[in-house]
Amino acid sequence: MRTPALRLAAAMQGLSTETIALTLAVGLALGTFPVFGCPTVFCILAALALRLNLPALQVVNQLSSPLQILLLVPFARLGSRVLGAHGASAMPAAWRLSTAAMHAVAGWLCTCLPVGILLYFALVHILRKRGRTWFNSLESPV
Repeated sequence: MRTPALRLAAAMQGLSTETIALTLAVGLALGTFPVFGCPTVFCILAALALRLNLPALQVVNQLSSPLQILLLVPFARLGSRVLGAHGASAMPAAWRLSTAAMHAVAGWLCTCLPVGILLYFALVHILRKRGRTWFNSLESPV
């Protein structure tokens, strides 16, 4: 776990507090997208659109991969409730899988924006209060 943290700290060198908070919030929000492979592409597009540090965004994306797997079923359940889906066991397996993916994406959409915005403002507050001492402490040899 120390190596990705060091890579993240190195990628964050020279960035403002707001840029660090935005990179962490966007990377975490996009990194939990429930379709495998898509978060990487979304992070590249977000880095280009928001002029964020791509290596830092990809490190946050990689660190959030366990969350992507962990949140897959809750997102699918939430999306199923939001879309009002009923159980359809007579469907072929491929259709059930694509329906579950669609439900997971719907659940992700319902939570991604509010959580990402809250995370951004919380991180800005924390980083301003504590300064950048956390990132500097990662770089010092232990």
